[in-house]
Amino acid sequence: MISWSSHIYLGKSIKRRRDKIIASINNKELVYGVYCITFASHPDNLFDIISAHELLYPHYQNSQIHIVGLAGGKMEAYELVQDMLMEVYKKTGKFDVRTYFT
Repeated sequence: MISWSSHIYLGKSIKRRRDKIIASINNKELVYGVYCITFASHPDNLFDIISAHELLYPHYQNSQIHIVGLAGGKMEAYELVQDMLMEVYKKTGKFDVRTYFT
């Protein structure tokens, strides 16, 4: 099941397509070239970066996915994660992303 953060971080290249991308992901449609930044599936990690079309795989259909960001490419996703982590650290002094984003 997919849940969304109340404030979605967006890469520059997809800001204008935000609503269409979110609707497509929610409707389980193919979305290419978009990467989702989610809470990590492993507790030792901070985030996972998943291609949006991978969310259609059975593994993800049966998992709890919480999306906090969307990016228009893998490099843009890396940059967005970096920006998100810097924001969390500046405001809290630590990297507890789950607490910060919920």
